[in-house]
Amino acid sequence: MVILQRVLKLDAGGRELDVPIRIYLPVDNGDHWQCEYEIAWPDAVRRRKIRGVDSLQALWLALQTIGSELYHSEAHKSGKLKWERPGGGYGFPLHRQIRDLHEGDDTSM
Repeated sequence: MVILQRVLKLDAGGRELDVPIRIYLPVDNGDHWQCEYEIAWPDAVRRRKIRGVDSLQALWLALQTIGSELYHSEAHKSGKLKWERPGGGYGFPLHRQIRDLHEGDDTSM
C-alpha cells in the first residue's frame, strides 16, 4: 500500500516528464521491518526494499536512500531534475556523511 508520493519533474529536451516517487507502508517481517519504495524514472522503475529494526527506522532509512539516489543520479548532475524549482532540492533527507550534496531548501534539513 502506497503511503507517500512525491512527483519530481525531469526536463527531457524541452518536455517535462513526471518522475513519481512512491513509498510503501513498512511491513513487519518478524526479525526486522521493511520499507519498500520506487522511483519511476522515464526509462525504468527503480524499486528497493530497505530494512530497519522498527517501522520508523525502516521508513527513515528509505527516505535517506531516496535522497541519496536522487542526488547521485545523472538527472540531478545534469541539472534536469527538479521538485518545486530548479536547484531547490527534492525534500528528502540525506545521511550525515553526504549532507554536503544538499542544495536549495534541502540544506536546512
